[in-house]
Amino acid sequence: MNDVAVIEVVRKSVTVDCAVEEAFRIFTAEATSWWPVGSHSLYGDTVKDVVFEEHEGGEVYELTESGEKGHWATVLAWEPPHRLVLAWEVSPSVIGTEVEIRFLPEEDGTRVELEHGGWEHVAAEAPAKRDDYADGWDFVLSTYVERV
Repeated sequence: MNDVAVIEVVRKSVTVDCAVEEAFRIFTAEATSWWPVGSHSLYGDTVKDVVFEEHEGGEVYELTESGEKGHWATVLAWEPPHRLVLAWEVSPSVIGTEVEIRFLPEEDGTRVELEHGGWEHVAAEAPAKRDDYADGWDFVLSTYVERV
């Protein structure tokens, strides 16, 4: 019998006023233009670039002005312009979680849906980490919406 508790997936959705292709491109290729690195990165305000390697098995990372590289995730699925799946590895306390982002056409633009799951694979502090990420994704996605 498995005693692992299932912890609810973080689900977020925003709508942006642009085509699916543009929404995907800004989210990935132009992440540096909107990701709040000052508060949501490994190296803070010294980050000069956020990189999404555009293929399955690729890496998502930040680069600092001095050349330091901070690994965030491994690309599990790269399906432009509709879907992206990441093994989220930005810190040891969230390794084993997975982030899926879908870009869906709407009459008034594109709905971007984010799901962050796999919390049962995280250490004992998983419920607190899950709640931290639930709040964090709200802020991160709000900066994305502002940019678009």
